Amino acid sequence: MASNGKAANAATATTVPQPPPSKGKLVTILSIDGGGISGLIPATIIACLEAKLQKLDGPDARIADYFDVITGTSTSALLTTMLAAPDENKRPLFAAKDLNTFYLENGPKIFPQRKAGWLSTAMNLVSTMRGPKYDGVFLHDKIKKLTHDVRIADTVTNVIVPAFDVKYLQPVIFSTYEAKHDPLKNAHLADICISTSAAPTYFPAHFFKTEAPNGKSREFHLVDGGVAANNPTMVAMSMLTKEVLRRNSDFHLSRHSADYRDYLIISIGTGSAKQAQKYTAHQCAKWGLFQWLYHGGFNPIIDIFSHASSDMVDIHAAVLFEALHSEMSYLRIQLYLLIKLKLFLISPEFVIDNDMHYIY
Repeated sequence: MASNGKAANAATATTVPQPPPSKGKLVTILSIDGGGISGLIPATIIACLEAKLQKLDGPDARIADYFDVITGTSTSALLTTMLAAPDENKRPLFAAKDLNTFYLENGPKIFPQRKAGWLSTAMNLVSTMRGPKYDGVFLHDKIKKLTHDVRIADTVTNVIVPAFDVKYLQPVIFSTYEAKHDPLKNAHLADICISTSAAPTYFPAHFFKTEAPNGKSREFHLVDGGVAANNPTMVAMSMLTKEVLRRNSDFHLSRHSADYRDYLIISIGTGSAKQAQKYTAHQCAKWGLFQWLYHGGFNPIIDIFSHASSDMVDIHAAVLFEALHSEMSYLRIQLYLLIKLKLFLISPEFVIDNDMHYIY
């Protein structure tokens, strides 16, 4: 794709489909963590990245021109969808700068907050015990309006989105590649986004059904993809490996296995400043079931699992690329420190330039 020397063509030939990885030197992946309203962080980073690429390749350049695969979990599946959904010319429907606008305009309505006070705290406790914190109605309507009837097989670049099926207790991975040869996995982007953002205790689980031309159907009973893979980097690598083993013509057929030295991955986190150093062993030692589920307005067990999942994937990926002497092919962007997060909110360009200087 554009990272493989196709940027100018992708930006000007607005009706030409994106070339497959086999046409370039690298397989490029953009991976985005889940994280609720903190999706504003990767949205800002991606908007800055696209703006820099536009300085190189023109104003029509889009993030989807530069990545063979975009993968996102939970809130970031919506970012993925917005970056890859097609317009009438088979070009990305949204520019990266639209991602920020979406969060800033709709975040307060997706995650409505009660006024602070002891009564609010009590009401939050009661609502947590009775059902999901948010009904998801506004979010669902907004997703459907953004994605219309587009299915995952129709995206302008390949997308990969994990979710978790509560009926069968197993992850479900939606992929543009799989959807093209399995109609039962060719779900609407709206259903996929609603499912993978259905965080337990926050939003209700999502049910939908797909049907194939031969009359077969499949039911999905899904919750947040973060349950399985809050950081979807390794999910994307695994799905691409499957396509190589299937001898997919999009990849170099002279190879019988995936060579990760030919990958270029940018993995973006949603920050971890808010919960950093929030819990201690002395506190947790006294907790029962209720405190693990709800403490100080947070969900400790969910926070811990999601951060642990994201960080473990980062560790695995970083060690893998180091072992292959390809450290420069894997970049993880995560805002860990509160001071760095504040600096990012003031001047995202400064933080991004310092974290990504060797890409340009």
